[in-house]
Amino acid sequence: MTDSDTLIKLYFDLDMKYKDILLTLAQRHNIIISERHLKRRLKSLKLYRRQYSDLADVTSYISQQLIGSGQLHGYRIMHAKCLQEGLRVRKEDVRLILKELDPEGVDSRKGRVLRRRAYYSKGPNYVWHIDGYDKLKPFGLCISGCLDGYSRKLIWLNVYHTNNNPRIIGGYFIEALREYGGCPCVVRADLGTENMYT
Repeated sequence: MTDSDTLIKLYFDLDMKYKDILLTLAQRHNIIISERHLKRRLKSLKLYRRQYSDLADVTSYISQQLIGSGQLHGYRIMHAKCLQEGLRVRKEDVRLILKELDPEGVDSRKGRVLRRRAYYSKGPNYVWHIDGYDKLKPFGLCISGCLDGYSRKLIWLNVYHTNNNPRIIGGYFIEALREYGGCPCVVRADLGTENMYT
């Protein structure tokens, strides 16, 4: 097997598309071949996209893995291990096989899924939530917003060249108090210095 065949096999095993394999070979390794030639080389290496391994072989491999350290792995890692072993299989098939062979392990891993908590507020204007958004800061856009926790009504949403100045955020808060004719019982914000006047 030549060096180019090794590279082609590596990129094929990484599930790269044909055009991406050709581009990577050309840019990184100065190997320029046509797509037709690539397909001929893949055929000579016996590498096929849609030819999956026998599910009995996959099941046997997964059951061997479950005896050892593989019992802690989920279906994504087990799928990667199957690919490393040279078994071509879909993730969904690995998931179903794992569910059949190790239902207790699958259930124990399900318990670690993030569960959303229920949010409660006593009524309108009981709690206001204040936060800033800094992702657009490199473009000179700093966003500050506040919403009512009960109705999810937007109290303010302002764009300025900074949202770190506590006087500016405090000014937004005072304007909102004047506009709504009162203040909330609770104000929720992060512990940043920009919220010290609210």
